[in-house]
Amino acid sequence: MLAPACAILATSEHTGGVDLLEELRKLIVRHAVGQRGHSRELLDGVQVSRVDAPTELSAGVAQPSVAIVASGVKLTLLNGVAYEYSAGQFLVTSLDLPVIGQALKASPDEPFAVVSIRLDPLEIAPLLLETPARPPQYGGMVVSDATPDLLDPVVRLLRIADRPDDVRVLGAGIRREILWRLLLGDQGALVQQIGLADGMLAHISDAIGWIRRHHNEPILVAELAEVAGMSVSTFHRHFLAATSMTPIQFQKQLRLQEARVLLRTQPLTAAEVAYQVGYTSPAHFTRTYHKAFGRTPAEDRTP
Repeated sequence: MLAPACAILATSEHTGGVDLLEELRKLIVRHAVGQRGHSRELLDGVQVSRVDAPTELSAGVAQPSVAIVASGVKLTLLNGVAYEYSAGQFLVTSLDLPVIGQALKASPDEPFAVVSIRLDPLEIAPLLLETPARPPQYGGMVVSDATPDLLDPVVRLLRIADRPDDVRVLGAGIRREILWRLLLGDQGALVQQIGLADGMLAHISDAIGWIRRHHNEPILVAELAEVAGMSVSTFHRHFLAATSMTPIQFQKQLRLQEARVLLRTQPLTAAEVAYQVGYTSPAHFTRTYHKAFGRTPAEDRTP
């Protein structure tokens, strides 16, 4: 994980000397009008978000994507590991991962503004034939500084986002350029792995999909290894390398996130939620929940 960097004042001949990062911030703010604190899907697989004040920690499942910050600061926690990224930086997420996040720095004048672009293996794969070979890189999340070469096509994509004809004719090419810049950049080895149909991340992704569908059921690592097409020892090692947690820890994170949603949206007792997400002991559920969120299930329960 890289330490937070200063905002990049990136310029290029394509923008006529205009600060790319500042233009990106303005475009995100313009497209996210009325979306304070919420993401808006601007195009298929492209979301913009604007937050005008620091937020509390909230749980969710991050999907394979690149999130480029134009202003403000975000903190994402993956199994207790902190990833802090700010203006001029981006976060690559390689798998579906249970995370907790919050906007650390945001104000009406300087909001947390971010654009997130889905990393689709089917879009990455055709580019791999043209990409220089690199040693494999694994990991669930990584933070890097955004270069002008990456910011430029991202800005151009947001410029045309509200012009359907331009999106239809130019959008696919600009998205391809964004992926190409990622593949050539510091985290290109990790992005390459996302695009490999028979790569390690693809097999771990299959196992993660199984856990998500069966998160409230007991799991056996041997069964997950079979789903991933690996031996138990190989699967366990690769799963830990890719997600920073064991399969059991991964399932626990999913259960706790599902429990928090149920407590806040459904008229259920803490014990009922515990059993629904797969816990056999409400007392154990309460202790685990409090350790994860700093609040008891009863305190999080909607009256």
